[in-house]
Amino acid sequence: MSRSPLNLPRLAWRYLWARPMLTALNLMLLSLGLAAIGFVVLVSEQLEQGLRRDLGGIDLVVGAKGSPMQILLAGVFHLDQSTGNIPLATVSQLKAQPLVAQAVPISLGDSFRGHRIVGTTADYLALYQLEFAQGQRWTGPMQAVLGAEVARQSGLKPGDRFHGTHGLAGGGEEHEHPYEVTGVLAPTGGVVDRLVLTDLASVWEAHAAHGHAAKSARESKGRGHDDHASDRDRDHASDRAEDHDRAADHEHEHEHEHEHEHEHDREHTGAHPDAALEVSMVLVRYRSPLAAVMLPRWVNAQAGLQASVPALETARLLSMVGVGVDVLRGFGGVLLLAAALSVLVALLHAVRERQGDLAMLRMLGATPARVAGLIALEALMLASLATLLALGLAHGFAAVLGAVLAQQQSVRISGAWVSAWEALVPALALGLALIAAAWPAWRGYRLDVTELLQTPR
Repeated sequence: MSRSPLNLPRLAWRYLWARPMLTALNLMLLSLGLAAIGFVVLVSEQLEQGLRRDLGGIDLVVGAKGSPMQILLAGVFHLDQSTGNIPLATVSQLKAQPLVAQAVPISLGDSFRGHRIVGTTADYLALYQLEFAQGQRWTGPMQAVLGAEVARQSGLKPGDRFHGTHGLAGGGEEHEHPYEVTGVLAPTGGVVDRLVLTDLASVWEAHAAHGHAAKSARESKGRGHDDHASDRDRDHASDRAEDHDRAADHEHEHEHEHEHEHEHDREHTGAHPDAALEVSMVLVRYRSPLAAVMLPRWVNAQAGLQASVPALETARLLSMVGVGVDVLRGFGGVLLLAAALSVLVALLHAVRERQGDLAMLRMLGATPARVAGLIALEALMLASLATLLALGLAHGFAAVLGAVLAQQQSVRISGAWVSAWEALVPALALGLALIAAAWPAWRGYRLDVTELLQTPR
């Protein structure tokens, strides 16, 4: 009865753990290097897809004069402060442009438990194609729709009330008038999940008392310190009255022309017909590719307005993030190189130590190819263990980063994300293992059994 063939996997596993400290060191180096590569793949892919999702087809963001990058981060990703406010009339001007397909105003400045309150119109819901999990959208001022993450963390549901706070950070002054929840949005995985959406008039109403108080204070200060200016004002009162009459006549000529446009804006914004009303930004979608050339230039030519092109600013943002990604990728490469060299040295040393065992295997009938395969199999087992550990570490690091960013109401990163590019991790591990094992396996293949048996020990 013939004996069973040599169990190479079992023998390779025993050889692998014959020196546990050295094997653990090689396993750690290889796992950390592969984990760094896997972490970069997971985070960079989620970041790029998240940016594209949150842009929602927005072609241009119009805000107050300032940094285009800051306007994009504040108006689209809600990660920064607004550069200031712009007149509500800007919305009408943009809608009147034939190259504009959609112009959606937003007002920022308040928050609820760290989540930003965004005043906007119903067009914002259509822009992101949002659906409701509960309830419906607002129908009047001081009504709000919660993002999925806001509803989950706060426990609020349609019919509940809450108070917003002034400012985007915690600890701000609480507004007197409460918001009523009318709906909860379905999860999107994007920035909308972290927002509280309401009507533009809600933001203006919440700030009405503060604005009027500031105005009264300025008027009181002016009466206390600038009484001498009143005489000069009375001297020029008649001149101003004449100028006002001429301006009124000129305005009357164009009143009928713009009346329909103003009524359209009030219908969509719920705004009080007050020229002093402002919004933070306007999200614009183009009607024609020609707008990409002409509209930003036109916006920047207007007094107090700044155009931010998401395509350009996102490329800049990714290039800045890419520096850190390249550093982490390089760190992983260095670890992988160190691990490959360590495995190579360990296998060479193992072949030298096990020359007697290998010679005995040859005498028992093992071919040179099987001896070389035994050495290569040992390296492949190490690579397989490192792959499993590396993938676990990569997803674990991504989950930790996602938890930190979630506390800061920042970009969403998930440890459960699965990328097709993760297949690079086992391929890289097995490739390095075979390269590192090539020379030791060749040494094992070329062993001279006769010489080894004649050599005294």
